[in-house]
Amino acid sequence: MSPHLHLSLRPEDRLELIDLTTKGSARARTITRAQILLLADRSQGERRTQTVIAQTLRCSASRVNAVLNRYLEHGLQDALYERPRPGTPPKIDGVTEAHLMVLACSAPPEGRKRWTVRLLADHMVELGHLDSVGRMTVHRSLKQNQIKPWQVKSWCLPKPSAKFVAKMEDVLDVYARPYDPRFPVICFDEASKELRTTPRGGILPTPGQPAREDYESARNGTANLFLAVEPLAGKRSVRVTDRRTNIDFAQELRRLVEVEYRQAEKVVLVTDNLSIHSINALYEAFEPEVARRIARRVEWHYTPEHASWLNVAEIELSALSTQCLGRRIESREALERQIAAWERSRNRQKSRIIWHFRTDDARIKLRRLYPTFQSPEAAPTHKP
Repeated sequence: MSPHLHLSLRPEDRLELIDLTTKGSARARTITRAQILLLADRSQGERRTQTVIAQTLRCSASRVNAVLNRYLEHGLQDALYERPRPGTPPKIDGVTEAHLMVLACSAPPEGRKRWTVRLLADHMVELGHLDSVGRMTVHRSLKQNQIKPWQVKSWCLPKPSAKFVAKMEDVLDVYARPYDPRFPVICFDEASKELRTTPRGGILPTPGQPAREDYESARNGTANLFLAVEPLAGKRSVRVTDRRTNIDFAQELRRLVEVEYRQAEKVVLVTDNLSIHSINALYEAFEPEVARRIARRVEWHYTPEHASWLNVAEIELSALSTQCLGRRIESREALERQIAAWERSRNRQKSRIIWHFRTDDARIKLRRLYPTFQSPEAAPTHKP
């Protein structure tokens, strides 16, 4: 390689190198190789010769040359990590790697929350698959097979069901409707917020120092939040109540139908399957004539059980939590004031939520949730 020739790192390689050098958990020699690649990257504008890189990192120019050549010829992993010496078999061969993958995909040992690289390396030796093995060797095998046993994602795992599919497609069809102010689509949900105060106060941020607050807090009860959002119009309303009962829900539904959307012919309401989300609540709170009048103006659609992600109100609640509620709020009055300011700002901006997932997409991506059946045409016929 010419001492004046520089390479351009791929964006994903550069991010991985930056992550490796900033964490400092890799071996010193691996970090040095990562620094060589970062200094030689011409996509960042600066052009350094191999001699300058060697002097900066206090290593030999031949070492710089070897690392750059490995990257250009074999890729990032070969440039960062040591290769087996000629004639020496790899530490982890195909059979051993298969044992490692089975172990990494199994339940962790008792007393441990999850597998770690060090724990896997120790168990491979204890089980007799290897005499010895380093953490980086195990890490490379896991990375090549895209297995990360230390990560756990919380996910809803519904079972295939005709009831689930029917409700899902019903809600998706509602979201596919064009905007019509006569039949506004309203997504409704609720959440709770603990009211907490900081008796000892806090300290505002200063240059070089984040804001601080005492870990001790005093609990002042809990408030309930009813949130209704019209995704296509970019309109939402939030009401704070002390409780979440049938009567509280009925009163909020009446406000939506007869105040917020009194000009609409019918409100298309999307809710989850919480017990208070029913017409029964109206008859508990109002006279039969009033309850029937409100019920006639509501077109109800329920999301499937274990599928809260289908309710757009969940997205708006997440925005509310991130932008406004993710802090200590001491009283209901303060909570109402903060939420009112957030609501005015969001409505002024007309922050809409555009739902792109359609029924045709669900029949492909969520095919596993659809029940299997045999069409009548394919059923065998029997002669009399």
